[in-house]
Amino acid sequence: MSQDASSEGDLRNTGMSLRHDREWDYELDRIIDEIEERDATRVGLQFPEGLKRRGPAVADDLRELCDDDVTFMLSGQPCYGACDLDTYLMRRTDVFVHFGHSPMKESDKIIYVPLFSNVDPFPILEESLEELEGEEVGLVTTAQHMNRFEDMCDWLEERGYDVHTRRGDDRLTFEGQVLGCNYASADIDADQVLYVGGGKFHPLGLAMEHPEKKVVIADPVNNVVTIADTEKFMKQRYGAVHRAMDAEKWGVIFCTKIGQGRMEIAEKIIEDNPNAYLITMDEVTPDRLRNFDMDAFVNTGCPRITTDDGPRFHKPMLTPQEYRIAVGDEPLDSLSFDTFHGTW
Repeated sequence: MSQDASSEGDLRNTGMSLRHDREWDYELDRIIDEIEERDATRVGLQFPEGLKRRGPAVADDLRELCDDDVTFMLSGQPCYGACDLDTYLMRRTDVFVHFGHSPMKESDKIIYVPLFSNVDPFPILEESLEELEGEEVGLVTTAQHMNRFEDMCDWLEERGYDVHTRRGDDRLTFEGQVLGCNYASADIDADQVLYVGGGKFHPLGLAMEHPEKKVVIADPVNNVVTIADTEKFMKQRYGAVHRAMDAEKWGVIFCTKIGQGRMEIAEKIIEDNPNAYLITMDEVTPDRLRNFDMDAFVNTGCPRITTDDGPRFHKPMLTPQEYRIAVGDEPLDSLSFDTFHGTW
């Protein structure tokens, strides 16, 4: 299935029957076409963490459809986004398939399979109307539901809503798409935003990035409508900042993953603070940082390391902007959500 979403993300429309899952469109027909067109004999498959268990079954299905001389290799590296490519495996394959995310930067070697969902979003959209106020609304979603984005816009407009959408910066593939680190698509002229998708992190980040907007969450997977509430999250972040205010030795983390490096930010901190030390890492985990004798850390990599895993670290883990607050360069009430812009 091409990314024009002509099959609406339904596996039954790909012409191939998967034994293991009918919730996502793995686009096996497109992958096979690419393998044959490139005469590929070594194919890498990379899945995000929540779908790694699907990998062997997808490889089995592809083996049945390919010649015997094609070898499939599964990436075991952690993967949390399109910025998180297994470059080692990619360099050693003829075709590299990245599942679960849309392209952040196009490459002739990489096939991005967003895994469009075939979940019907309209029942939960109907429920979400009770939370919308006024006729103007912004609409955003994740890669998995982009195949129904235009349909959702039309559906809302048919019910009298003035729907505002835009494509953010070049880190985003589709109009109306949001990432866990980028909410530029919500920078629209509407006081409320309807987020269609699962999970709490995306709408929470969206609400922090645009605190002047009401963020309504319509989750078609869990079939629930909620309002994004940042109060608990903000208390957690203010707590981390306060604990770091007495820190003397700072570890400044530079993430070496292909789409997460912000060396200019890390170098600026090192330049201004003689008690700051640059630490380069690919995977940032609490266990790895325990070996460093630091009072606090600044994470210049993926913001979710700080926000999702922050409480698990033995010392305060701050974003670059939170660091500036902790050392007194910015006022406490300036705290904002850390976002990424641009690609590598």
